[in-house]
Amino acid sequence: MMKLGIVGWRGMVGQVLMERMTAEADFKHFETTFFSTSQKGETNPIKAPNSNPVLQDAYDISALKQMDVILTCQGGDYTKKVHAELKAAGFKGFWIDAASTLRMEKDAVIILDPVNKNVIKTALLNNQKEFIGGNCTVSLMMLAIGGLLESDSVEWITSMTYQAASGAGARHMNELLKQMKFVTDAVMSEGENLSDQILQVEKNVKVLLGDPKFPKENFGYPLAFNLLPWIDSELDNGQSKEEWKACAEANKILQSKTLIPIDGTCVRVSAMRCHSQALTIKLKKDIPIDEIESMIREHNQWVKFIPNNKSSSMEFLTPEYASGNLEIPVGRVRKMNLGPTYLNAFTVGDQLLWGAAEPLRRMLHILLEH
Repeated sequence: MMKLGIVGWRGMVGQVLMERMTAEADFKHFETTFFSTSQKGETNPIKAPNSNPVLQDAYDISALKQMDVILTCQGGDYTKKVHAELKAAGFKGFWIDAASTLRMEKDAVIILDPVNKNVIKTALLNNQKEFIGGNCTVSLMMLAIGGLLESDSVEWITSMTYQAASGAGARHMNELLKQMKFVTDAVMSEGENLSDQILQVEKNVKVLLGDPKFPKENFGYPLAFNLLPWIDSELDNGQSKEEWKACAEANKILQSKTLIPIDGTCVRVSAMRCHSQALTIKLKKDIPIDEIESMIREHNQWVKFIPNNKSSSMEFLTPEYASGNLEIPVGRVRKMNLGPTYLNAFTVGDQLLWGAAEPLRRMLHILLEH
């Protein structure tokens, strides 16, 4: 039985991964050891079959080296500290990682098997060992329009993202709730029906967002009743790092001979969970809209094609619908006034599932098949 070591199982992505692995009975295929950066020697709280009942030290290179597979959701700092040291110590196993640290390394493969299983299989035949989860918005976009990508129909894409607080982490989700409470506790104190004085209420809200006591330790700015038009660090070309990832990672996932230019603007919005994206897609040729629908709908079993009407869009193309759901709703698909080769689309997906945890657990099954 394959020896699996899991690190970072307590974090947000790790918790979602544990839920999915438990629900799909994945643990029965492995002899699992749970590693911890802070609780070594304590009782393992994860009731998984074939698992070590005691938590092991996540920095113990000799213990990690005994594993056939290390799966980590511990974050980039852990990867930077442990991965190179483990390799230098002679680790020959597989490294599966949710962090971005190794994504663009030459010998690392970004995993999204409904889109690039052939790339993953080729890498395994070439004895490659590092398999890394992709950026959440990139993975969700590629699942949504995988049929167009697979048919080589795309010339370029712009992706305007609306990314939830959970993309920044658990502390940021908690801060969003605190921001909302800070404002609503103040403005709703005079009653629930403020319609007659709503312009004054709006002014009061603006003042509250600038209050020195307003909670913004994590975001640095108000997200509640607001949006943040920048995610991640600044690059010299004017992009944010998050915007750069779209083109770099998507093309690495596809391993296509011709680069597909992808660019856009990444925005943080006050949804708790799930990232949404408005896509402008330049097609290489004029394709009838019914064929486009078929390409999108039939590419993978998780795409949920939404008819381009108001009621369906409002019901299904929302974070509220997609949260906790493996489906990837895709809708607002129409030809644009720009010309017959310009396509509009809108998609939303749970970035903690297909954007993070799900490709990792599916990679474990690919290793079992290998």
